[in-house]
Amino acid sequence: MQNYNWNYPTTMWVGENRIKDLGSACKKLNINKPLLVTDNGLAKSKIILDAVSLLKNENIAVEVFSNVVGNPTGTNVVEGVEFFKKNKCNGVIAFGGGSGLDVGKAIAFMSGQTLSIWDFEDIGDNWSKANSDTIAPIIAVPTTAGTGSETGRASVILNEDIGEKKIIFHPKFLPSIVILDPILTLDLPANITAATGMDALAHNLEAYCAPGFHPMADGIALEGMRLINKWLIRAVKNGNDLEARMNMLTAASMGSTAFQKGLGAIHSLSHPINALNNIHHGLSNAIFMPYVLSFNKGEIEQKIIKICDYLELKDKSFNGFMDWVLNLRKELKIPHKLSEVIQEKDFDIERLSKMALEDPSTGGNPKKLTIDDMRLMYKHSMQGILF
Repeated sequence: MQNYNWNYPTTMWVGENRIKDLGSACKKLNINKPLLVTDNGLAKSKIILDAVSLLKNENIAVEVFSNVVGNPTGTNVVEGVEFFKKNKCNGVIAFGGGSGLDVGKAIAFMSGQTLSIWDFEDIGDNWSKANSDTIAPIIAVPTTAGTGSETGRASVILNEDIGEKKIIFHPKFLPSIVILDPILTLDLPANITAATGMDALAHNLEAYCAPGFHPMADGIALEGMRLINKWLIRAVKNGNDLEARMNMLTAASMGSTAFQKGLGAIHSLSHPINALNNIHHGLSNAIFMPYVLSFNKGEIEQKIIKICDYLELKDKSFNGFMDWVLNLRKELKIPHKLSEVIQEKDFDIERLSKMALEDPSTGGNPKKLTIDDMRLMYKHSMQGILF
């Protein structure tokens, strides 16, 4: 496999065994004491131990922080910032899936701020309240092909006090160097490969369908979906397929790059479910996808037909695309109904609907949404009934 260096949307070192360049990345950014942030499940894995050993062999005094949960919390960030300052770190290596990347980026950001992290929620120009000069440099190393957080300018963090996920935004959340190494994804289980792959699809799909004029994002999103169509099932069926793994890593980074144009109701519905019911974000996106698509049909049908043409689907129609999504989910063993992962007694539709309507992703939905629309989409998703 040939290695590549890209410079869009940031510096990206791409290819097999590029993790060996982690020390060079630190030196390039003048990081001599990095804080490696990862989740507690990955902390003792071989890939983390090898990365730490690699850095120490290059006389880079790395520290590891791993108190990070699947749907990361404000507490994770606060504790990480305290650890960062206590150990006098001067940069962050955000390493892992979406949770490790989001917390790592947030720690680097918050290490130089005096306001609460919630003061920087992605509303209006809140980001401008930050002291941009004190944000620590960030290196991102994804180990899943889903969130694309490595090319994103935000982190999604759960505010435990109110039980809501918040999007924290600042332009300097974008890592300075990204390492995309398919070797790091080889041990990812098939079900997580499937869920994260559907997350990448949701990002590219919603970005493409979002209203507004952004041809660059549209082009990236289309190619991202083509890569997913070609490589996701291969990656799930054969986790050792390096070519499939590399292409899925790329598609995930493309999704996050494209969705600066906007997202939509797939994410609006997902974020409250992730916060209140602790459902994997990629899995919830995959479940909601066909219900949101069918709800938005009137506004997106022509765009969907263009996607069919680019993906070279046999049936180049809205229904043909829906069949492709439904068949893809079936082959990946994704549940068809939300009720397959959440019991009715744990499903607070009124609270969920209110949270979904207020989610920042709602503004990017092709069809203007109301609280009744949110209730309706939740009900259809629970019952497994398309619009």
